[in-house]
Amino acid sequence: MIVWRLLLGGAIVAIALWVIVGEQISGVSADATVNARLATLRAPIAGDVSMPSRELGSLVTAGEVLATVTDPLVDGVRLDDLVMERALAEAAISRFAMLRDETQAIVASLEARSDTYRAARIEEIETRLRFARERLELLQDGVFPAAFDIAPPQDAGVERGDAPGAEGLRDLWINAVSERIAALELELATAEGGVYIGDSYNDAPNAEQRVTELRSEIAAAEAQLREAEARRDAFDARLAAERLRVNTARSAEVEATARGRFWEALASDGENVQRGDPLIRLLDCGSVFVTASVTEGVFNDLAFGQRAVFRPSGDSRTFEATVIRRAGAGAETVYRNLAVAPSAQHLQRYDVSLLVPGLAAAEGDLACAVGRTGRVFFDRRPLDWFRGLWD
Repeated sequence: MIVWRLLLGGAIVAIALWVIVGEQISGVSADATVNARLATLRAPIAGDVSMPSRELGSLVTAGEVLATVTDPLVDGVRLDDLVMERALAEAAISRFAMLRDETQAIVASLEARSDTYRAARIEEIETRLRFARERLELLQDGVFPAAFDIAPPQDAGVERGDAPGAEGLRDLWINAVSERIAALELELATAEGGVYIGDSYNDAPNAEQRVTELRSEIAAAEAQLREAEARRDAFDARLAAERLRVNTARSAEVEATARGRFWEALASDGENVQRGDPLIRLLDCGSVFVTASVTEGVFNDLAFGQRAVFRPSGDSRTFEATVIRRAGAGAETVYRNLAVAPSAQHLQRYDVSLLVPGLAAAEGDLACAVGRTGRVFFDRRPLDWFRGLWD
């Protein structure tokens, strides 16, 4: 019985020593801090800052307007020039359109005159042709007038004074009237086709010739009108771009680039700033991770992507973590854009950064808990099963 008690006591002592030693020699960080990146919002233009009062650490949402920069002295000379040039282009369009419309009205009037002339000319030719045919019928019926409006053709006998007989003279008159009828028929046919022939006539009346000239002027006015409209459209595009530039240069809103907290105001309300000057610094709650310092021995045993566990101080909850950066000793430069700077003791050890997805989705006191401290464990410990049972 005594032997069993000794064996049991020895086993308990061995287990206790194993737990104590295992807990102490397991890879663990000296310190660990919840950290996050800082986003600096800069002035998009030069001008005066309008920044409402806001408490430090207050939550902001992505796209929320945090400040406005206004430039009352924005250069609008080019905009005024473009407005004037567009007005001139619009005036040119009106002028060419009026010239085209007035010319078209003149063309319509001349075409009406040309139609009237054509109708009257055709009626005149038809009248002359009708009477010439009546004369021919009279001559063919044997009617011999004492006088006639058409002189008979002169032949050699007539020139010598040898007048032909009455029968010969009638034949000459019939021939002359037949010639007149043939000429009138040809003149009528061409007139109906729009071409006018005859002594002292052109192939088209003056009104029709003038219409042809004016049509070329209308075509030129149309081309000039299209050119002026294209110039106006080009000015419209340039004017829209210049208005956008002036409006952007006159006033610009500074919006939060991510969900986070108002960390620091780098300019005051009413202050005049230049383009690119820092205005606000935000804490990006979407970039939460853990920075820790370890001994050289633990650091050398770590690898990128290695699994670990983060436990906040004063909290029994644990979070799965992954090594994402091994900055090593003297890692002060990697903290320039982070919310929590390292302590002097931290820089004397070896720096490690870990991604903790559970913290990014945490709520309550661990929601964007930048600055919260804890410890990181890189090895399995003897009492992990008990901690899991307790959790």
